Amino acid sequence: MHTTIYSFIRLFFIMMGNFVLAQGTALSALTPKVESNINIPIRLPLADLNAMVNKVTPELLYEDNSFSDNNNDQFKIKVWKTRPIRLVSGTQQNFLVEVPIKIWAEKGIGSLGVYTYQNTTFETVMYFNSKITLNNNWILSAKTLANGYKWVQKPVLDFGAVKIPITPLVEKSLKKEQEKICTTIDEQIAQSMNFQKNALDIWNSFHAPYLINQEYTTWLKITPQKIKISPLQFYKDEIQSTIGITLITETFVGEKPQSNQLEKTIQNFELGNITPGKFNLTTTAIIPVKEAEAIAKKQFLNKEFDFREGKSKVKITDILLQTNQERMTITAALENAIDGTVIISGIPQYNTEKRKIVLTDIQFKLKTSNFLHKMGVALFKRKIINTIEEQYGIPMTDLEEAARKNIENSFNKELYKGVSSRAKVYQLSPNLIQLNPEHITVFIHTEAQLNISLNKTIL
Repeated sequence: MHTTIYSFIRLFFIMMGNFVLAQGTALSALTPKVESNINIPIRLPLADLNAMVNKVTPELLYEDNSFSDNNNDQFKIKVWKTRPIRLVSGTQQNFLVEVPIKIWAEKGIGSLGVYTYQNTTFETVMYFNSKITLNNNWILSAKTLANGYKWVQKPVLDFGAVKIPITPLVEKSLKKEQEKICTTIDEQIAQSMNFQKNALDIWNSFHAPYLINQEYTTWLKITPQKIKISPLQFYKDEIQSTIGITLITETFVGEKPQSNQLEKTIQNFELGNITPGKFNLTTTAIIPVKEAEAIAKKQFLNKEFDFREGKSKVKITDILLQTNQERMTITAALENAIDGTVIISGIPQYNTEKRKIVLTDIQFKLKTSNFLHKMGVALFKRKIINTIEEQYGIPMTDLEEAARKNIENSFNKELYKGVSSRAKVYQLSPNLIQLNPEHITVFIHTEAQLNISLNKTIL
């Protein structure tokens, strides 16, 4: 079970990186650190705990092969399991243990060293009450107490004319055996349920950044902050808990960021109730500059504007869109009332109401050899700026919905046999736009609910 949890968490973050890669992401080192939470519900069926207990408990539970020990009691006994040990959840953090056993006993009767021996076989059921605790040092401990037994048939030695009940002798041995079984259960749970190494492996699995995009040399760095685990609960036929991991994700372009320091010991976890946490990540949408230019052409090519209050018109005959680090520039060729070129640049910004990338802080420049055109450009300038502000925009609706669908499709599946994830995206917020000569990168902050389930078949 421990290896499965460890392998899954590594796989989960590789998947997250692959998802970003699938979007064609070129992430920026300027992207802020994002705090995320993932919740991993742990379900340990009592059937699996049953299997573990039965595996470490031998068929022969107890054996006394001497007639002369125990003050020459002239008594031998062997105790076997007749069926697998059965565990049933109790009312709190405990479970009830039922051990069906078969007992063979042989008793000698006589005096002065002359004895007649007779044996018998019978069955009984022993009961235990075991309380388990998950300590914040990652070790599961148990305190098991004997809870009596029930005779299926009381043991009697039949010497023909004489029938000797040996219940007191057998009960004395049973009580000793129950104490031994209690110790065995506690020791095996402590040895088998020590999570310290597994927790340390999980923590250090985030040591090195992941190269998630070779084309843009994009790195994903994940730094765990703390782990919180909810108290163990017994519900019907399973033990339940939830692991909550708080982590920081960062994205870098270019040089590989410095690795996290390897830890030699795992810190204690916090124990407490875990509320559904938000899984936050920054994904991206890539818009080629040529596509943004095509949108501008569709909206403005061959469009006419009044140059002098309806007395003359200006027609846009060609459009070129370019970008630099901060601004997007539309260069439009004009004819009719003005022969020349108008250059309009602005800072791209996401408009929440329009769900479009629009231009703000627009700057205007007219290039023409006609001096009179330059003198009369004020009205035309205001009109074309208003038109650009109101009409030009790169729609983000489809890209946002595609991002939502891709995230949910990426995680709503069986990752591999026995490990499933479910995701629900609640909010997408484009909040940062990065420009380069070839494409526009829109960073989309995403809030989702992500839960992981480990199916019973792999525990």
